[in-house]
Amino acid sequence: MSSLSQSHKILFLNTLAFTICFACWTLNGVLVTYLVDKGIFNWTVVETGWLLGIPILSGSVFRLPIGILTDKYGGKIIFSVLLLLCSVPLFLLPFANSFWSFAVLSFLFGLVGTSFAVGIGYTSAWYPQNWQGRALGIFGMGNAGAAITTFVAPTLLNHLSEKDPLNGWKMLPIIYGGVLVLIGILFIVFAKNKTNPGVSKTMKELMSPLKNIRVWRFGAYYFLVFGCFVAYSQWLVPNFMNVYHTSLVMGGMFATMFSLPSGIIRAFGGYLSDKFGARKVMYWVLGSSIVISFLLMFPKMEIFTAGPGVLASNNGIVTEVAADAVIINGKEHKINTKVISGNDDTAIFPVKNSWQEIVVEQNQEVKKKELLAKGITQIKFSANLWVYVILVILIGISWGIGKAAVYKHIPEYFPNEVGVVGGMVGLIGGLGGFVGPIIFGYLLNYTGLWTSSWIFIFIVSVLCLLWMHRTIINAMRAKSPNFTREIEDKH
Repeated sequence: MSSLSQSHKILFLNTLAFTICFACWTLNGVLVTYLVDKGIFNWTVVETGWLLGIPILSGSVFRLPIGILTDKYGGKIIFSVLLLLCSVPLFLLPFANSFWSFAVLSFLFGLVGTSFAVGIGYTSAWYPQNWQGRALGIFGMGNAGAAITTFVAPTLLNHLSEKDPLNGWKMLPIIYGGVLVLIGILFIVFAKNKTNPGVSKTMKELMSPLKNIRVWRFGAYYFLVFGCFVAYSQWLVPNFMNVYHTSLVMGGMFATMFSLPSGIIRAFGGYLSDKFGARKVMYWVLGSSIVISFLLMFPKMEIFTAGPGVLASNNGIVTEVAADAVIINGKEHKINTKVISGNDDTAIFPVKNSWQEIVVEQNQEVKKKELLAKGITQIKFSANLWVYVILVILIGISWGIGKAAVYKHIPEYFPNEVGVVGGMVGLIGGLGGFVGPIIFGYLLNYTGLWTSSWIFIFIVSVLCLLWMHRTIINAMRAKSPNFTREIEDKH
């Protein structure tokens, strides 16, 4: 078998394993939402946020040590052990009967999230530099595993619970655990081990790249494009159910429409990064994230404010009060009545409606310029479901391209420490997936707005863009100080 065909075989196995791991990693997004919605467990919004985030925490924190182990011992060994060990807590999850037991087992099976650090180091060891952007982009398509869970798990839960509404859900984690075991066996049988020959041997040398601020900057980008992607893969299900009153299955379908394109487009993001450069791609990604999150910030809302009223044109006695008029000494003052529109809930743009309510009575004496009817203006924004879905899909696609662009940098800047640097960047990014649902839960509690989470995304996007732009400007000034000085003098 040629070297390239062997590389493609490893890439296929890596992508398959990562896809299944990612599906397991985001399992709580659907499962916990279902258990709360059906009243099987009475967890609060904050407790639910913690349960959504805990698997993401363990899968993020341990990416760094797992990345180090992959660089030293090879991806086949680490991936096989990881798949088999993480199936155990899934088999035990049906026995969880409290928040804490569920949390501990979630933490343990969440270790499947470290599979990303394994796959990054293992894949890059098989490909030359000019192929690594595409190879890592294809591997990163495993993010679409989140779509498998949001698409398949709700239907499976409904089917499993038909005969036993209280305990039917317990078969779902068993199914997931069984699939992990199957993929683990496939890996043991068909994968071939390989380590990076240039990997440093001492721990001090291995950890030295972490002193580089560039690693932390890449991590900040990944916090947004990957961590927030993971957070929303889970958060969107309860979001759609609460705001748009969808069913669990329909909410899962919409969440799939967010996560599936984002995962698939990652390979294209790798191609764009190879062709145009990761920096240019990241400018577009961060810019689009700012614009789209700004549009998503606006919640469903109904605002009432004072509108134009009707004033008496002369002194006199109110001789007649009708629904649409007030008559004073024979002079009629027209009143605008409230018109009810049936299309407000499906409107794309805010809808304005103004009317007047009479505040005087018949036979009442009034003076010139006295208020006869107060004006009321209603502005209603329905946050149209389909517009919301389209914007969510677009930001997911943008983040999918950004995920590939971030990891395109790593083999170029750190060719002999891909595992440890990839693990660290993945750790920081994964923390976004952990703290995301928790922050979203607290923001929801504090503001009462489901869209408060998009305000958080908007702020993070702006900070990342400013950091990247400032770094590039500083680099340009350092390399061409005279040219920069000329520009500043002329402008």
